[in-house]
Formats: sequence, C-alpha cells, structure tokens
Amino acid sequence: MTGMNENPLDLLPEVLLAASAVLGLLLGAWLPRRRQWLIGALAMGACGAGIVAAAVAATQPVTTAFGESYAVDPVTATARIVVLGSTLVVLALSVGPLRADPRETEFYVLLQLASAGALMLAGAQDLLLLAAAYLLASVPAYALAGFRKDGPGTEAALKFYVVGAFLGVVMLTGATVLLAAGRTTSYPALRTELAEAPGGLVAVGTLALLAGILFKAGGVPGHFWVPDAVQGSSAPVAAFLTTVPKVGALAAFYRLAAVPLVDADLPWADLVAVLSVASMTLGNLAAFFQQDVKRLLAYSTISQVGYLLLPVAVAGRSDLAQEALLYYLAGYALTNLGAFAVVCALPGADVIDDYRGLARTHPALLASLVVCLLGLVGTPPTAVFLGKLEVFSAAVDGGYAWLVVVAAVNTVASLFYYLRWIAPAFLARGPTGDSRATARTAAAVAYGAATASVVLGLLGGTVLDVLGGPLAP
Repeated sequence: MTGMNENPLDLLPEVLLAASAVLGLLLGAWLPRRRQWLIGALAMGACGAGIVAAAVAATQPVTTAFGESYAVDPVTATARIVVLGSTLVVLALSVGPLRADPRETEFYVLLQLASAGALMLAGAQDLLLLAAAYLLASVPAYALAGFRKDGPGTEAALKFYVVGAFLGVVMLTGATVLLAAGRTTSYPALRTELAEAPGGLVAVGTLALLAGILFKAGGVPGHFWVPDAVQGSSAPVAAFLTTVPKVGALAAFYRLAAVPLVDADLPWADLVAVLSVASMTLGNLAAFFQQDVKRLLAYSTISQVGYLLLPVAVAGRSDLAQEALLYYLAGYALTNLGAFAVVCALPGADVIDDYRGLARTHPALLASLVVCLLGLVGTPPTAVFLGKLEVFSAAVDGGYAWLVVVAAVNTVASLFYYLRWIAPAFLARGPTGDSRATARTAAAVAYGAATASVVLGLLGGTVLDVLGGPLAP
C-alpha cells in the first residue's frame, strides 16, 4: 500500500453508510422507542447522499484507492448506485412494519452494514479485502434473516449461517491457495503471476474462491440457503437478501474474471457457463409448482443468477459484457424489489391463492405485480427485457451461442410459474374480498418500482452508453 492515494473521500459512499450505521447505533441507545424511526430516516439520508456521491465520482477518471486494493471505476459506480438505491427501497418497506419495535434501531444498523459489505465486494481488487467484504456482507445478513425470532426465522438464519460459514471457510482457503500460487493478493499482480503459476494450484484456489462468491450471489452450488432463508424471513428482509448481496457478488465475480483470471490457463469460462445453465434450469424447475410466493421468488432469483452469469462467462472476450451485466443488475434490482413490494403491501397474502380477486380489489397493485413478474421473464419494454438482449448478445459475441439457446428456452419456461401467480388474480374472487388490507407505503413502492422498470427499459440506450469504460488499472 502506498501513501499516494489513501484518501477516504474516494470511498465516500461507503464511509457515509458505515458512519450512519455507527451513529445510528449510538443514537438508538438513547432515543425512546417511539423515536427510533429517526434512525431509519438517518439511514435513508445516508443512502441518498451516497447515491449523489457515487454519481459525482462516476464522472471522474478511473482510479484506485488505498494502493490498488479498491477500484473506483464504472463497475464500482454502478454497484454503488444500485446497492444504495435498493437499500433505500428496503428501508422504505421496513419503516411501517418496524414502527416502535423494540429492536427497530438494530434492524436499520444491520441493514446498512450488510449493504456496506456488498459495496466493498463490488469494488474489492485484493483477495484480502474481498474476504473481509464477504464477512461484512454475510454476518449482519444472518441476523436479519432471523430477526423476527420465530420458528421459520430461526430456521432461516440457521441454514443461512451454516452454509455461509462453511463456504466462507472454503473461500478463505481459496484465497490462501491463490496467494501461494501468485505470491500476492492484488488483482493486477495476480493477472501476471497466475498465468505462470502451476495450473492445478490455480484451479483449486479459483474453485474454492468462486464457491464463496456464488453463495453471496445465490447461484449453484451455493444456492441451498436461498429458498428457506427467503421464506422464513420477513418480506422486506427477503427483498434485501435476493437483491443487494447479489449485486455486490456478481460485480466481484466479473472483476475476478476480467482481471486476475483472464489470462490464466484454465477453462474457467466453460465452468461459469455450466454454472449458468445449472442455476437457471434448477431455479426454474424448482419454481414451477411452488405455492408460497416468497419461496417462488426465491427460486426465481436463483434462475436470474444463471442469466447474470452469461456476461461473466465472456468477461475479457466480449466488449459488451460489462455494460450488459451492469444494466441487467440495475433492471433486475428494480423489478425484483417491485415484486417483493407487492408482497409487502399484502401482508396476509402468503400463497398464490391469497391473490385471487386482486384485479377487483386492488387493480393498481395487480398492475404493478404483472409488470414486475413479466419483467422478470423479460417482457418489453421493461429493463430486464433489454438486459437479457444485451447479455445474450454478449454471450454470442464471446462464442457461447449454445448458452444463449439454453437461456432462451429457460426464459420461455419461466413464464409458466409467473402466470400461475398472475392468473388467479384475474379469474377468481378472493376469499377476503374488498376487506383485504394493504400497506400503503409498500404499495407506493411497488407502483414506483414497476414504473421505474419500464422507464429504465425505455431509456436503455442512454443508460448503456454510460456503463462502459475501462476497469481500474
């Protein structure tokens, strides 16, 4: 590490989020229970200020901070905006249900710390920082999964923790092996060293490292925790777990593929392609006959990882890979959060049958659900539609046309279980009729997310133009 670029302002969005978490924890110990919402407001302010700081930093030249350990480039800038924006949405979904809760402050603090971990994952350009970011993104999330302290929440937290702890150790082992192979932990230096290191050693280290990253992304083979953790968590936490860590993990995966692994003499791209097929196929097949809506969305998010791995597989082989991944991540975050916002808006609707008659009782809410669910399929003009076109184009450009065929078949298949959720809302009368209660804030978030997904899709060409650019040196 050199003293030339040790400027905390390079990490201003991350600093704002961490400072808000620490300050909120201290203030929460003194505020009365009825005033705990102020900690949530502080967290929202930190996220908003972080988004502004990230947008300003995105206009500056690409650089690194604290030696070469943290990159400030288009990948980091996009991840910052998406992660902070998603955290802001989850905070909005949480304020109502948590009002006057004895542990309201703790929830907001844990949420911010987990988000800070996702930010660090996206910008990490050193194996040691990557491992630290993994822990920061994971440990608060375990507590969030079991925050309700009921039976399903405790089971969710336990399964989440066991898988995360095991794959965390595997990931640290992989980082150690790569350190032994490359004699450094810096990505730029590893790019040169791994190309000359023993292939077996590099292969073992890479596989172990990717296992931890895929756990955070929720993709095969680190996907086992997703259905139970999402089903057992509260709806706002489920929305967070299926969105924010995924953004940080996939940005980290792309950076690994594009810098230290790009010149390694390993068929890692073929491995990523196989993991992509496994994730999208397993997620879709498992979602087909789910009745619990959160569990259905959990398997849906596993399948989405499969599509998001397409541009990772062609990192360094296609000029379209980076902008395709970043745009898809932004579109997916908006659309997935919109679907979960509908779930939050109908707190008594846990299974598909509970949505019967929604077209008559809450037509605007159903319209938002339709936009988001069909958006996850990739229906125009939503953002995920253009995102899928971009990742498919990147895969073809990178020589993986067969993978695009598999992804297209899976896309068509996924339409089945989304329509299973939508159809009863139009065709049947709900058992609770017009008395079905809604959470107004969550409903407003659902309307906004659905609208934003369509707007982002319509403005896709302009957005894609700003997502390109070189990675940090």
